[in-house]
Amino acid sequence: MARRCDECGKGPLVGNIVSHANNKTKTRSLPNLRSVRVVKDGEVKHIRVCARCLKAGKIVKAGRGRNRAAAASA
Repeated sequence: MARRCDECGKGPLVGNIVSHANNKTKTRSLPNLRSVRVVKDGEVKHIRVCARCLKAGKIVKAGRGRNRAAAASA
């Protein structure tokens, strides 16, 4: 499974750690992904979303039980 946000497409960043002696080693920074239940196209789905999208309110989290029907209709 790709380490990519399903909402914005944010993925891993690749770069170099450069020492004082100019030795270079590869490094990888992974996005802060969270697996959440969301209401998308009237259905409840599990998707992986970055913390930035969650904080910005770009997705609608699914409720549980009775609240699910209310969230799906909205």
